[in-house]
Amino acid sequence: MRKVVLLGSTGSIGTQTLDVISTRRDRFDVVGLSASGGNIELLARQIVEFRPSVVALARASKGRELMDALYAVAAERGWAQGEYRLPKLLLGPDASTELAAMECDVVLNAITGAAGLEPTLAALRAGSTLALANKESLVIGGRLVTEAALPGQIVAVDSEHSAFAQALRGGRRDEVRRLVLTASGGPFRGRTRDELHEVTPAQALAHPTWSMGRVVTINSATLVNKGLELLEAALLYDVDLDDIVVTVHPQSIVHSMVEFFDGSTIAQASPPDMRMPIGLSLTWPERLEGSAAPCDWTTASTWTFEPLDSATFPAVELARRAGKAGGTAPAVFNAANESCVDAFCDGRLAFLEITETIARCLDEHLADGHVPNEALTVDAVLAADAWGRSRAAELAGARR
Repeated sequence: MRKVVLLGSTGSIGTQTLDVISTRRDRFDVVGLSASGGNIELLARQIVEFRPSVVALARASKGRELMDALYAVAAERGWAQGEYRLPKLLLGPDASTELAAMECDVVLNAITGAAGLEPTLAALRAGSTLALANKESLVIGGRLVTEAALPGQIVAVDSEHSAFAQALRGGRRDEVRRLVLTASGGPFRGRTRDELHEVTPAQALAHPTWSMGRVVTINSATLVNKGLELLEAALLYDVDLDDIVVTVHPQSIVHSMVEFFDGSTIAQASPPDMRMPIGLSLTWPERLEGSAAPCDWTTASTWTFEPLDSATFPAVELARRAGKAGGTAPAVFNAANESCVDAFCDGRLAFLEITETIARCLDEHLADGHVPNEALTVDAVLAADAWGRSRAAELAGARR
């Protein structure tokens, strides 16, 4: 029985993780849940269903509302007063970090954005296996995260990085020529820049393959998400950034590939269902039987691959530039993007202006204020994160 702490339980990855666990109650015990507080009713139902001993809530003001929701769910189920034992409740912005440090076997970090950095570090310091869906914490933390991790302590949840881990079993690390990172291409694959000037948030949120949260879905439309995944892959598998190539694969069946120096390429293929990599991350290096349906080989299908149009979608090369600079540059790349996504969804920034604003912030940071790898600290990362958000918001305001 593996004891699991789930951070970000009400989000897309969090709810799918609990879906996987619900079918394997003999294998997993959910001992901790955390959420921001944006969906209190769902969190209350998760708490009653999975009975965690500790719950973390980022918005302290939502504590009373959560207690009321728990009583309501208990009453709905016909439970007598005192029949349900309330969990210990941690409140405030540091609650998830405290929860991540509790004794358990696996911490699955599904928090969105830079807020996941300190919980990631807390889980690593505690010695738990870190199932990492919060790629931003690794990207912005860089060597702070990799140096805090024991060999094999971080297990990827992203389907692309799970694919790399599986394919890398096919040979020795010194036989690897390069990693091939696949991208669906998002809802605007094949369009030119001129055709993207009038893109609306509703159009950008209509991903053709995956159902994800707002930030990740917009990031997939701009391909910023693929830039973050490029940086994540380099850090997870100690591969030079120039030895990672992105190819567009709209069917999202081949999740990524590893090319070896003899010309062989090993691909990992499965239908676009996050439950498979989630299940694998919870039991790695073992596989979890029946996590998701396999490919259907009885029906005809076609898998296509095409080069990335970096002129229309410059985010991947922007990320590569930030990664090569290292230090606080990836934190600014990520922070500026998160601020730009908010501005775009609020109508304060045009779609194409997202990557333009990120590039402007990155240029300014590298010219003045950049902290290199050798001087990197958590405080420096958080300061760069705050500056990137603020500067991007300022530039978005100026554009409108």
